[in-house]
Amino acid sequence: MTSPGRAFAVLNLFGEDHPVWHADEINEALGYARATGYRYVKDLVEAGFLRKVSAGRYALGARIIELDYQLRRSDPLLVAAVPVMDDLVHKARLDAVMTTLFGTKVVDIHRASVDPTLQLSYGRGRPRPLFRGAAPKVIVANLGRPQLVKLYGAAAAEAATNGLGTNWPAFRIRMTEIRRDDFYWSRGELEPQVSGAAVAVFNADGEVAAALTLIGQSEAPERLGEAKLRSLLTKARDAIHARMRGQP
Repeated sequence: MTSPGRAFAVLNLFGEDHPVWHADEINEALGYARATGYRYVKDLVEAGFLRKVSAGRYALGARIIELDYQLRRSDPLLVAAVPVMDDLVHKARLDAVMTTLFGTKVVDIHRASVDPTLQLSYGRGRPRPLFRGAAPKVIVANLGRPQLVKLYGAAAAEAATNGLGTNWPAFRIRMTEIRRDDFYWSRGELEPQVSGAAVAVFNADGEVAAALTLIGQSEAPERLGEAKLRSLLTKARDAIHARMRGQP
């Protein structure tokens, strides 16, 4: 692992279940020598990624909040997608969510809402299960083969648990089916009584960048039906792609 990778490994320790770490705990968890670990912590504090909360104890720092603000205002995908999603939710009368994947983590990056009663367990930035729900399935199904092989190798058991095949050939066939269908509708997979229909969104190079999902309490998507959900999502995706290319 490179030095930057070892520093980022420190940040990866912080989570809801363990938001504050002592420097000695960091060294023990990552197997770093005391001097090395303390140097990484010092560098991360100076860069604003960590902050000291008491003697030897640290939490995530304000630089992360600053970067999130910059992301919301400048990310090409979000800049293109947000106004389209705002229009989409008013047409569909369902909430819309944009979701992405990094490594083996699935996270929502934006939600446009029209239903104040729809309470979800997951939201912007909170990692979701890798293979549960419509969004991760359409993202994973559109990964290139090398990425797909690597992902399956890291999460084969989870794929099997979620009905995506108990071996690589079965998994690959299921992913090919989802990719060709260009649409996935999950019913109660991620949240009880909540349905979500999703399509993949691509970057300028034709690589999958995210998933666009319409979600609602189960009866609401059912009233629209598959044909209407497909049409709304496909048109919205086309509009996002056009905006990303700089077209009106």
